[in-house]
Amino acid sequence: MKKLLTFLVAMFVVAGSTVRAQEVNSSATQPGASSVEDVTMKNVVDGEPKISLDTRFGYEHQSSNRRGGFGGDGFLLNVDGKIGKSLSYSLSHSLVSPAGDDTNIFDATRWLTLSYDLGNFTFTAGKDALMVGSFEYDAYELDCYYEMGSMFNYNINCWLWGASAMWTNNAETTSFAFQIANSPFAFAPKEDNLFAYSLGWYGSWEQYESIWSVNMMEYEPGKFVKMLALGNMFYLGNFELMFDYITRSTDFSKGLGKDYTITVQPAYNFGESLRLFGRFGVEKTADDVSYDFLGEYLPVEDKMLANDENACVIPAYLANNKEYIYYGAGLEYFPLKEDKSVRLHAVWASNNYTKRHMINVGLTWKFDVLGAMKYLAGEAK
Repeated sequence: MKKLLTFLVAMFVVAGSTVRAQEVNSSATQPGASSVEDVTMKNVVDGEPKISLDTRFGYEHQSSNRRGGFGGDGFLLNVDGKIGKSLSYSLSHSLVSPAGDDTNIFDATRWLTLSYDLGNFTFTAGKDALMVGSFEYDAYELDCYYEMGSMFNYNINCWLWGASAMWTNNAETTSFAFQIANSPFAFAPKEDNLFAYSLGWYGSWEQYESIWSVNMMEYEPGKFVKMLALGNMFYLGNFELMFDYITRSTDFSKGLGKDYTITVQPAYNFGESLRLFGRFGVEKTADDVSYDFLGEYLPVEDKMLANDENACVIPAYLANNKEYIYYGAGLEYFPLKEDKSVRLHAVWASNNYTKRHMINVGLTWKFDVLGAMKYLAGEAK
């Protein structure tokens, strides 16, 4: 408890010391963030990219074996810019991720895209997220709290090479998109010859936003996992409600209800500084489904043994046809008045599989690299 109190005091000191520099010149990008406005491409000057270094660290305590300590939860380099009036590019690269099985430099790249605007159409190519209708899935990495999320969200191989086309109406309230990419089941992307086809609808109004998708993901040549994902966000004053529903099957006429994820997240914003939120979800993956997003295809006995030996808050696997119920609550505090580049958080999470609890208290800082350089150059004059 003394360590936790010391850490809280230190965080408020650090946050306070950054206020002046951040308030003078701050335009830190927040791509895909669930709790803040997406300002990635706003006010981007041709030829002048937005560059930010985003990181999150904190103190975490787990009730299992009194596990706990300080550590980082991510360190991301984000670059966004425009080339002329029609071309734009975006990069998000993790600076701490280990290399994957193919030891490719792009393993740590979250997304790397080049987009071309042509009237109401936008064409994008590169590495991007698989188009899935879910606000939990769509949230920026540093805005997610691992133990509060669904197993599907963290198990699926979501960063994939491919291309997409999107049409947006003149009012910018409705967009339809089509994407073709490597399948999340293609663990050797240039060799497996497996693909995913996605159709999405993005809606945005004052009191409602949507991300809906229909997906066909090839897990064996000519065999597909069909997925219907309906992400919904409702707004009423300072109150917001996220409701995601995802169902997956190789045959909806026979397998509906065998593999699904339902997530509900209510939140209330006290002005611009404080946000309270909760999370409740139900998930199930039947033992007899013919696909495995992890690509392991373990027998049920091995999954249950791994769960018994697992010391973490979340289970190692969903097994024995048992529903996974996960829940939690948290708060986020933004000490800066004009932007949300600095955030303090405290969250708690648990579930019915392990019945363990997690508490995480930490700080997120989005550092505007070019803004800081311009400020320092101006001070030097």
